[in-house]
Amino acid sequence: MRSTAGSTKPTGTATRPEREGRVRRFSTAERMVHRATGHLMLLCLVSAACLYLGPLAQLVGRRNLMVTVHEWSGISLPLPFLLGLLTPAFRVDLRRLNRFAVYDRQWLRAVRRRRTSPEARPAGKFNAGQKLYAGWIAGAVLVMMFTGLLMWFMGLLPFISRTSAIFVHDILAWAITFVLLGHMRRAFEDPEARLGMRTGYVSLSWSQRYHSRWLPEERVGDGAEDATVRRTTPHAPERPGRQS
Repeated sequence: MRSTAGSTKPTGTATRPEREGRVRRFSTAERMVHRATGHLMLLCLVSAACLYLGPLAQLVGRRNLMVTVHEWSGISLPLPFLLGLLTPAFRVDLRRLNRFAVYDRQWLRAVRRRRTSPEARPAGKFNAGQKLYAGWIAGAVLVMMFTGLLMWFMGLLPFISRTSAIFVHDILAWAITFVLLGHMRRAFEDPEARLGMRTGYVSLSWSQRYHSRWLPEERVGDGAEDATVRRTTPHAPERPGRQS
């Protein structure tokens, strides 16, 4: 089945306004995946802080419990993602996040030049910054899991020292902390985006202003689907006319 450039969403399943002045942005499954991943990430970071920061470790105590919470929250991080793969809407949005369109490069150029107007930063359902963030955080989580397993099971790969694994794990943990703080800051600056993640719906005016390529791409996809159906539908053979 064909899909529109930049969206990768299969035609015929376009997102359309389902309420007056509202647009369906995320399915229930997508919102649950985001929420569960966020809670696991927060639990992982808080338990890590209780282990890493001396004053906080002394205040909380129960180091063995914090180690167990940190290990299992970290190893559970991919579970919401894997469960989300069972739903079509989640897989469609993953394809969107994995594809850069021409206007995404325009969005990045506008950021470098500090142009903040929505007209200078065209975007589909996800802008270029969200795509970069999604790719970076996915890779960072995989590296954190790998180095964490090396620390948990010290004989897993003997040729990699535990000191090296700890160094990479700690440095990347700080990087993830700062990136997540930036992500949360951007979310708090955009109440409509938070509403979309909380309820699944955003206003039509917001989507047209800040994600101007999203709905037009879906409509183009529907048109392409209809045209394909018309071209591939066989016509009934005409009956031969009676000879006069």
